[in-house]
Amino acid sequence: MTNLGYPLYVLTILGSWKVVGAIALVVPGFPRPKEWVNAGIFFLMTGAAASHALANDYGEYGFYMILPLSYTALNIAS
Repeated sequence: MTNLGYPLYVLTILGSWKVVGAIALVVPGFPRPKEWVNAGIFFLMTGAAASHALANDYGEYGFYMILPLSYTALNIAS
């Protein structure tokens, strides 16, 4: 996170949102929160890929770009 220029407290915020989103996906029913969780996953993963691209932090063979974009594709497919 510090390589990308973000403060470390952002990890706590993102981690909390991910836990709440995972709970919302597992709980049966409630289709509207599931839509919001899928939108959040899309924004999170595309934002991660864009952050790495703008920081010139591609990783080996572009791994830091390919992994979030593949998660984005899985999210869209679901």
